[in-house]
Amino acid sequence: MISPLCDGGVGSRSSFVCSEFVLPTIKSAVQLSISALGLYQVFLNGRKVGDDYLTPGLTCYDDRLSFQTYEVKEYLQPGINKIEIWLADGWYRSQIMWEDCKILNCWGDTLGVIAQLEADDDIVCKTDKSWRSGVTPVLQSGIYFGEDYDAREDTLVASHGVKEIEFDKVLLVKHETNGVKALSAVNPLKTWQENDNLIVDFGQNCSGVIRLKVEGERGAKLYIDFAEVLDAEGRFDRRNYRAARVANQYTLSGNGIESYEPRFTFMGFRYARVKITGDAKLHAIQQIPLTSVPQVMAGFECDVPAVNRLVQNTLWSQRSNFIEIPTDCPQRDERLGWTGDAQVFAGTACWLADCESFFIKYLRDVMHDQRPNGAISHFSPDPTLLYPDKFFGDWAGSTGWGDVITVMPWQMYLHYGNVDVLKECFPAMQRWVDYLWSISDGPIIKPNLKWGAHGFTFGDWLQPVGDNRKPRPTIADDCAATLYHYISTDIAAKVANLLALTDASTALEQRAARIKTAFADEYFSNTGRLAHNDQTSYALAFLYDLVPEQYYRSAKQYFHDVIVDADYLIGTGFIGTPALLPALSKLGMTDLAEKVFLNNKVPGWLYQVERGATTIWERWDAIGEDGTIYDPDMNSYNHYAYGAVCQWLFESVAGVSPVAHAPGYQEVSIDPTFLPALGQVSMWHDCRLGRIEVRWKLEGNKASYALSLPDGCTGILLLDEHKKVAQVNGQSVGNLSSNRMRLTGKNELVFSL
Repeated sequence: MISPLCDGGVGSRSSFVCSEFVLPTIKSAVQLSISALGLYQVFLNGRKVGDDYLTPGLTCYDDRLSFQTYEVKEYLQPGINKIEIWLADGWYRSQIMWEDCKILNCWGDTLGVIAQLEADDDIVCKTDKSWRSGVTPVLQSGIYFGEDYDAREDTLVASHGVKEIEFDKVLLVKHETNGVKALSAVNPLKTWQENDNLIVDFGQNCSGVIRLKVEGERGAKLYIDFAEVLDAEGRFDRRNYRAARVANQYTLSGNGIESYEPRFTFMGFRYARVKITGDAKLHAIQQIPLTSVPQVMAGFECDVPAVNRLVQNTLWSQRSNFIEIPTDCPQRDERLGWTGDAQVFAGTACWLADCESFFIKYLRDVMHDQRPNGAISHFSPDPTLLYPDKFFGDWAGSTGWGDVITVMPWQMYLHYGNVDVLKECFPAMQRWVDYLWSISDGPIIKPNLKWGAHGFTFGDWLQPVGDNRKPRPTIADDCAATLYHYISTDIAAKVANLLALTDASTALEQRAARIKTAFADEYFSNTGRLAHNDQTSYALAFLYDLVPEQYYRSAKQYFHDVIVDADYLIGTGFIGTPALLPALSKLGMTDLAEKVFLNNKVPGWLYQVERGATTIWERWDAIGEDGTIYDPDMNSYNHYAYGAVCQWLFESVAGVSPVAHAPGYQEVSIDPTFLPALGQVSMWHDCRLGRIEVRWKLEGNKASYALSLPDGCTGILLLDEHKKVAQVNGQSVGNLSSNRMRLTGKNELVFSL
């Protein structure tokens, strides 16, 4: 590992290292393996190698450092070749976390690079003390800062040497997931002038960079900053970026038409504001979306355009926030791997994209950050671990957040049949559920209300309360924590059983049973009413079978009344929202599910769509009906958590669910929920076995349902008294001896409703 002697420290000008090597002939296979402390871009004979962005990526750098390997034969020539590697601060040492808690030089204060070029098993070039270094035209860059580039300084001069730095190569691992890739460039939808600045609307909020072409005099400057929304008067509004500068400045060389695209940062934005100083003309500007999950693996459409847009908004929020790790937001001075957001969205994520390697990589960060007492970090990678004196208390252990260690591996098992991830994560799962029990030394968790204290929980974060003069009921932290105590313990028991860990399975099953009994004793009245009489409590309790049989009918009625009393407005926050509609569907209350889902008032999924959102908001009330911006200090317009409703669209509305006894879509349950207001529905999903497709439409009291399953996938059709199959592939079906039917291949069914 070498470091450029010209490096000026965090926030300074970017540097490069370089060397020359001789290849008498071009070998049949030439591979470059490379990693860096900081971010790198590598050039061979002046050509950029590869199409990955933000390499080597983000991990807990004190645990693992990714390296990439590129086949580079096409970049080389017989004789003398030159390699140049540009370096920048990146996540490694530019600011991490928001202004009040900001950390510089988080994982180190010295940039470095390690690389070797191998030709037919012979090492022909490698980093060592003979390399030279210098500065690049990148004057400053940072994850929250953006990037400044001076094209007048584009002649690289190797003015300094390098030094070898201590580095444990045991930390190096082959990049565990796909690199960050660019999607198709997006041209402006609309442009206009505002106070002598050019405002550019690309029509889509995303994570990415801009690409521009400009012409003008030497020394003229373009300053481009970014926004997600316009204010109530239609003006550029970037207040929610908080202390993050998030801008690019480009200084022209004066040599004809010039092109620029930032190298070492990314922004979350829909709008760009361009200010030109000096004599220059902007010829073109494009938005370049970036993501670690570029391939779309599923789609859902119906006759309600706003629903179709909601699915697209969820996809775009996933793309935007799946850059190396699953972040909460891509724009402000945060962009952290919040475990609660990732936990509630894990199932939806596996429908919309191939997340297997992406989640494995993230879970390794989560396990690295797990505390000795079993608590899971609020976010991973977790820089607070490295600076305990800087932060108050321990930023770990919240229920609903730490449960990512059970929920995410379980979803991966269902979707990909991945047993290895269960094996790898089970010890951490067991430590997590032991920690949960320890909070109050028993099944009922009594959280500590103080941030950073042992047993602190976020509860049902951002749960709406309605009119503050007469707020609707919300779940208490102890009930929310105890519900997730059961959920994680139950999953851990299932995992132990799958792994044939008999003793652990038995102990965890017994513990889950104790939590279930204690929950009923603590939170149900003699009439079957849950203690807080709120939507989240009922949804989670019904979805996870925590409602005692003797209370089932009365609790169902209470749940019904709570929904109706709220005028079908959503009353759930981060942990309750993913459970709300699945619970209503499970109970057969499809009319309520339909009304809640399609309610276009705030709080509601379609409200934000009708306000022009192109991604999912952090807050239900992020923008008021009059266009007023809610508190910009905590207001992201690109948060995927509430997009978890898409899992319900695939599994309940389209009616296809992976199952634990035959994971990876070897078998799926078929149990559609027919919602008249959606008109016709179509769904597709590319699983490992091939494509699953569904189409349904209603005609009076009958529903036609077309299902196509790939080879190796069996569907188990589930029937009940409200939904009976009348025909299968044109043949009438009499009274079935059971409520299950096996399906393979292509099927046309008619249901009597």
